[in-house]
Amino acid sequence: MNKAFGILVLALLPFAFSARAMEALPPVSLEEQHSYRVEVLQVSDIEPFREALDGFMKELAANGIVEGKNLIVNRAAIDFDLEKGGFWDRIGVLFRIRDEARRIARAKPDLALTIGTPATKHARAILEEARVPAVFTAVANPLDAGCPSLFDAGPGMTGATLHTDMAESLKIVRRIFPNVQRIGMVHTDDENGVAHVEATKANARDIGVAIDARQVNKRDSIIPLLKELVGHGNGVQMFAVPLDTYYGLRKLEPAIDLNDFSTEHHIPVVSFALFRMPGAVLYAGADFRAVGKLSGVQAAKILKRRTKPDILPILRQEKPTVLIDPQRVAAFNISLPPAMLQAKVERQDGFWQLDPDK
Repeated sequence: MNKAFGILVLALLPFAFSARAMEALPPVSLEEQHSYRVEVLQVSDIEPFREALDGFMKELAANGIVEGKNLIVNRAAIDFDLEKGGFWDRIGVLFRIRDEARRIARAKPDLALTIGTPATKHARAILEEARVPAVFTAVANPLDAGCPSLFDAGPGMTGATLHTDMAESLKIVRRIFPNVQRIGMVHTDDENGVAHVEATKANARDIGVAIDARQVNKRDSIIPLLKELVGHGNGVQMFAVPLDTYYGLRKLEPAIDLNDFSTEHHIPVVSFALFRMPGAVLYAGADFRAVGKLSGVQAAKILKRRTKPDILPILRQEKPTVLIDPQRVAAFNISLPPAMLQAKVERQDGFWQLDPDK
């Protein structure tokens, strides 16, 4: 009898475990949340980078990943004097980026966010080797950050780029300023600035516009080069501002000087960088906050779904953001296309946002 009972118990054990496996988990287990850790790495703490990070954090929050609730963020902003930094200072920054990347690799966070080209370019190999998923933002040209293409970030990384179709931005310029044939651009050796000017040159030829570019040292005044570009009445008819940190130095001194010069000589300024540029009539380009949000989209997939970064493409704005300063439009007596005016949206900052397809 006892032997028969023992055999019966053994026969029923698998069914007992199966039933146990199918039982609902306790409510506490279902509600328990994972706390995510994100490391942020950037060189210099400038306003556009803060906007990109803000967009990133807001997108994570929209996906239920909220700092102070289930998200811990550690941010490392490497100090670098953009104006006075020489060759050896740049070498020093490179080593500091790699040191921070090694620290992040040892910390093994759930995700690393790199902001800007230098941080992305010089940290990526270390993060990849440590198998730390990485996302970048505020990179003007992914190729300059070590990516295989504009769409593929390579092993262990994905992100969002400021790279937009410069042809689209130039077409907008051409629609509003149909008689402009020569545009002047001043840039430094800033990686983003150089890449942006080259992209502008390459696309301007197709619409019959010539780009006359000059390089300036970050410590130097912009005024002599503006005079050179204008010449004696037969020079540029417009100034364009690239994605270059130069215009934010010394409390916007280069930007203010450009505004004063353009006003005095009645030469309009357009900005291909979406930061508040004193005196710009038109802005056409990628929005740092919007690009940060796109990086947040990819980060949420990695954190919540455990998606490998390699699977995810590089994201970018499909169409440039187009803003108009109505006060500068009135000052230069510029007539905007009626379709653009009908589709404009008045923003709280006083700008008009235009639909680039109108």
